[in-house]
Amino acid sequence: MTTPKKIAFVAADGAPAQEAMASLTARYNGCAPDQADVIVALGGDGFMLDALHDHMSRSVPIFGMHRGTVGFLMNRYEETDLVERITKAEVVELYPLRMTARTSAGTTYDALAINEVSMLRQTRQAAKLRISVDGKIRLNELTCDGVLLATPAGSTAYNLSVHGPVLPLDANVLALTPISAFRPRRWRGALLPHTAVVEFEMQESDKRPVSATADRHEVRDVVHVKVQQDRSTRIRLLFDPEHNLEERILAEQFMP
Repeated sequence: MTTPKKIAFVAADGAPAQEAMASLTARYNGCAPDQADVIVALGGDGFMLDALHDHMSRSVPIFGMHRGTVGFLMNRYEETDLVERITKAEVVELYPLRMTARTSAGTTYDALAINEVSMLRQTRQAAKLRISVDGKIRLNELTCDGVLLATPAGSTAYNLSVHGPVLPLDANVLALTPISAFRPRRWRGALLPHTAVVEFEMQESDKRPVSATADRHEVRDVVHVKVQQDRSTRIRLLFDPEHNLEERILAEQFMP
């Protein structure tokens, strides 16, 4: 990473994040995000995802510092030597998933997901889905609470909580993981190449309504969802070399 000339600071709503932003903005002469070479995000992982989405169109690198709750995507918080840390930071390039969802009303929605695209039942009735990969039906009927498709960066989030696999950043695969699968009871999901085009068709959607969510964007009453990696959109995260994202993901696999 080259030495930044203009740094912008953005922060979550909590007091620790807001106080940090005020202090850092004064100390480093912070500028507006649309003028910055680097954006420093202050908060937790949820705020980092918001910041990545908000500034995705510019592909500006983002350096997170932990001033929130969960901080998997964040570096440690320190006010000193920030320019030097950013200059020495390792760059991780990610590509989001693009979700195209069609509803029962015939409306189509597009949204990007850095972590995962998930489908969830909306009522007490279990969802029934048909899953196709690259145009071939791979699972004719999955009865479940839901299913998700996760990126390597998102594999340690919701995917991990429903017992999906943790994926190394350079694995070039996606995790297709069921959520409380009822039938087929023994199906535990699949690993798919990052080039895969995955389609989900909702069965009996009037009786068993399903929502689709791409990170923070939810669509209700979907009948068809297509998901594939969007290689035209690049996301750049910055991490301190001694605690980079690849090492964190690897370490997560050995957590007790």
